[in-house]
Amino acid sequence: MATRIGVYPGTFDPITLGHADIIRRGAKLVDKLIIGVTTNMSKNPMFTPDERMAMVRREVAALGLDNVEVVGFNALLMKFAEKQGASVIVRGLRAVADFEYEYQMAGMNQQINSGIETVFLMADVSLQPIASKLVKEIALFGGPIHRFVSPAVRDDVLARIAVKGTLGDY
Repeated sequence: MATRIGVYPGTFDPITLGHADIIRRGAKLVDKLIIGVTTNMSKNPMFTPDERMAMVRREVAALGLDNVEVVGFNALLMKFAEKQGASVIVRGLRAVADFEYEYQMAGMNQQINSGIETVFLMADVSLQPIASKLVKEIALFGGPIHRFVSPAVRDDVLARIAVKGTLGDY
């Protein structure tokens, strides 16, 4: 029987507890889960691709998952998935707004390669509001992010902000 490979793509800037939850749960659905770390310049990245890959690798190691690999890519998702031999794209959903975007993307991806299915995992209720963009914004304004990321990621974000500086006047 063929190995079932899944791809979970994202920018992971930074990786959050919500991402870790989807990784942990997605890894149960496939024989091998490839975390595809990509760059989306419109998201104003705080970390370089190499830094994000290192963060994701460290967080995956902390989860103790032996069927997960972290790979960087800068290509069309479906081309990346094909190259990895994937039959599944794993996506996390937090809210209705996520669904609308992801539904459209899944439809476009199906048009490109109908042999690769998209599987949506609902975020754990306690993790639904977490978004990397909001984590960065809270941290940049000096707010607490310990509820949204692991201690190691929190330290990474705070170290980066120590160099860049905080925003606001509080």
